[in-house]
Amino acid sequence: METFVNILLVINSIVMIVLVLLQTGKSAGLSGAISGGAEQLFGKQKARGLDLFLHRGTIVTGALFFVLAFLSGYVLQ
Repeated sequence: METFVNILLVINSIVMIVLVLLQTGKSAGLSGAISGGAEQLFGKQKARGLDLFLHRGTIVTGALFFVLAFLSGYVLQ
């Protein structure tokens, strides 16, 4: 069981890295870094299509990574 969870953890990590790298940048330079967070915080820029899929996929794989890492580290040891 421990080996299976570790294999799932590695596969999940690779998928999460690919999803993060495929996402488009939200800002252009330093001025975008300052104002970009506020625009995204208040919902002025809504993700659509592929960006929405990548965003939700990143959230799901991040949560799954946490669960698998917890299982691997505490429950199965």
